[in-house]
Amino acid sequence: MNCNVPTDIVFSFTGFAMRGGQTDTHHDGWGIAFFEGAGVRHFVDHQAAISSPVAELIKRYPIKSRNVIAHIRKATQGQVALENCHPFVRELWGRYWVFAHNGDLKDFNPVLTGSYRPVGCTDSERAFCYLLQELHARFGDAPPGLPQLHAALAELLPGIAAHGTFNMMLSSGDALFAHCSTSLHYLVRQHPFPTAKLSDNDLSVDFSQVTTPQDRVAVIVTQPLTTNESWTAFAPGELKLFVDGAVQQR
Repeated sequence: MNCNVPTDIVFSFTGFAMRGGQTDTHHDGWGIAFFEGAGVRHFVDHQAAISSPVAELIKRYPIKSRNVIAHIRKATQGQVALENCHPFVRELWGRYWVFAHNGDLKDFNPVLTGSYRPVGCTDSERAFCYLLQELHARFGDAPPGLPQLHAALAELLPGIAAHGTFNMMLSSGDALFAHCSTSLHYLVRQHPFPTAKLSDNDLSVDFSQVTTPQDRVAVIVTQPLTTNESWTAFAPGELKLFVDGAVQQR
């Protein structure tokens, strides 16, 4: 989720968590990260999201953030363990970066020579470490602007995606990058706000009652979360940048 004002994700997460063992088979752990100023609230659990007490906390605790990345895991590489749960968090240029990946990368074993090394044993964490290593190699200690960062990612991501399925999200708190390999969808909620109905749970919310006319929220997900809103599919290989709840046209 990427927003122009701090927003809670309770409604979307309630439906999303159902896919962690009830309406889908992604039951090998889950995680979520909320940016708040320079900090990140980071929760992970190796238990399925549908039965995790930590997931119940997130459903009931309306943490507000402008950038949120959540993930439910179906293990393809690496055992079911806490260190293999997404999203992963690392520091670069004095900021936290958060990354999550949906897919499976075959024979992806980049040489990691810098300070970014995996803690677990997933292809996803290797890809994250490789991305940060390459970004630091390109830009040194001077953080680039979003256009330069977008261009660098557009060059780096196809090389990773060539190894398999690489749907991913990446954020440092001021914007959110989303890359589609096989399946990603997004929508932008803004005035006039709809009443939305979850596809995985019998729950609806009238967003006009909990927002202001100035609010704008972009939600990006593998498969649409609601049944009565118009979701836009990414094209395979497409990289989108979201800032303040809006897609940046490039």
